[in-house]
Amino acid sequence: MKVAVFGIGYVGLVQAAVLAEVGHEVVCVDVNAERVENLKKGIIPIYEPGLTPLVERNYEAGRLQFTTDAELGVKHGKIQFIAVGTPPDEDGSADLQYVLAVAKTIATYMESPKIIVDKSTVPVGTADKVAECIAAVLKARGVSLDFDVVSNPEFLKEGAAVADCQRPDRIVIGTDSAIAESKMRELYAPFNRNHEKLIVMDVRSAELTKYAANCMLATKISFMNEMANLAEKLGADIEKVRLGIGSDPRIGYHFIYPGCGYGGSCFPKDVQALVRTAEKVGYTPELLRSVEAVNGRQKEKLFSHVQSYFNGDLAGKRIALWGLSFKPNTDDMRDASSRVLMENLWAAGAIVQAYDPEAMNETQRIYGTRADLNLMGTKESALNGADALVVCTEWNAFKAPDFDLIKETLSHAVIFDGRNLYDPAILEPQGIAYYGIGRGRSVE
Repeated sequence: MKVAVFGIGYVGLVQAAVLAEVGHEVVCVDVNAERVENLKKGIIPIYEPGLTPLVERNYEAGRLQFTTDAELGVKHGKIQFIAVGTPPDEDGSADLQYVLAVAKTIATYMESPKIIVDKSTVPVGTADKVAECIAAVLKARGVSLDFDVVSNPEFLKEGAAVADCQRPDRIVIGTDSAIAESKMRELYAPFNRNHEKLIVMDVRSAELTKYAANCMLATKISFMNEMANLAEKLGADIEKVRLGIGSDPRIGYHFIYPGCGYGGSCFPKDVQALVRTAEKVGYTPELLRSVEAVNGRQKEKLFSHVQSYFNGDLAGKRIALWGLSFKPNTDDMRDASSRVLMENLWAAGAIVQAYDPEAMNETQRIYGTRADLNLMGTKESALNGADALVVCTEWNAFKAPDFDLIKETLSHAVIFDGRNLYDPAILEPQGIAYYGIGRGRSVE
């Protein structure tokens, strides 16, 4: 099938490459000319395991094209994916200006019936707005063409997006059109061979499904962080509690890991957006507001521990930081807990020596060059001259470090572990003070 994808960001690029891999002919359109030219050279704008060879292979085979020519993309594809960003507006609601701009572009150049697919995460009712936008442009052109607007939300996990896209556990299609459903089934047939993965529903239900899924996962995380904070007060170990409740199949082990707060491109903005959507229709989303509030407080947790340990005097202290990305296997630092920690440390006069396997360039891009930020080449070099170690991201490279080296190198033998990677029963007999999240010991 011939497909156009507008927006070569995280979602658009992964989806386009995976569709091309199974044989579809995909044209990717983006307004960023530098990004388009870099992709043609094999320079991928994001770090995602398995994505680079997938893009290179399908570009060389001619199944994947990159262009800034919107007209080319519109005329190429029977199916038009809208995969541009929906950043939070000033009030936290999703900003639809880029989605609607693409809708206008499609309507401007289309000369035959099209199926327009909302792949971006968008509020309930967006498909109606896209349809109205397209109809208005077609009317202004004096053209009558059939089109359908479909909601097809993505459920990709950063760090495993390629695998999630190639082997989806479900494919949600929101449409009331038999023609659109048939074409979407044809498009996704290569991913639907072993068992039925397509779930077809009305458009508004599909739009809400995406938000509900992310908000449910965010809720599980905030709940466990609430329990972790309570465990500290009660002298319990949240990791033992996690094992105890996760063994219940009604609860399970997924997304019940306590830590220093969730981040990334989805959970923070999607919780905010659903809160604003609820408020606009006169509903008070008390639980979602609490999820957001708990997460905001949790991101202050590590700094609070460090500040208390040093009795509020962090001026001139050198803090080793392992992990900058919001999660492992990505270079994404959007709403990362590391950013809250670093900015608090700097405000208190501390110096940060940081290492991350993939997010060093992104850190440099965000913060530039500053005297109180040293980006180190290895996790070991980040320890040199440091007063303490803080772990923010659960990269595999951090899970089995040389604790003797850590103790010998740090001025204070102390680890603040924002992801509960280590066992205090092993560290503390070695003379290393250990402060995790909800491990039965509070520094305050």
